[in-house]
Amino acid sequence: QVQVAESGGGLVQAGGSLRLSCAASGRTFAIMGWFRQVPGKEREFVAAINWSSGTTYYADSVKGRFTISGDNAKNTVYLQMNSLKPEDTAVYYCAAGVYYNYRSVYTPGTYGAWGQGTQVTVSS
Repeated sequence: QVQVAESGGGLVQAGGSLRLSCAASGRTFAIMGWFRQVPGKEREFVAAINWSSGTTYYADSVKGRFTISGDNAKNTVYLQMNSLKPEDTAVYYCAAGVYYNYRSVYTPGTYGAWGQGTQVTVSS
């Protein structure tokens, strides 16, 4: 049974930091990533990591502020979020995919397993 579980969300002031964690189990995954969503909007790509090469991908809006890392052997991925802004407020979802294609890293449909999400709120 595939399971994905996030933790680490919370409330932080603008300029602060948070670290999200995610553990996936039940299959061998080629890629893991983070998406976020606010009410009324589509789910938005944040960051991803390809396990075989270690290549990381970031949305332009978070480059230089967020860092994705993880442990391939444990199917565990982290998202270190620094210099947080109010517009980073969202529910953050961890996702895992068994197939990797660099063209579709940014697409939710690439990922077959999703966590329940964790709320991140950044106050101004």
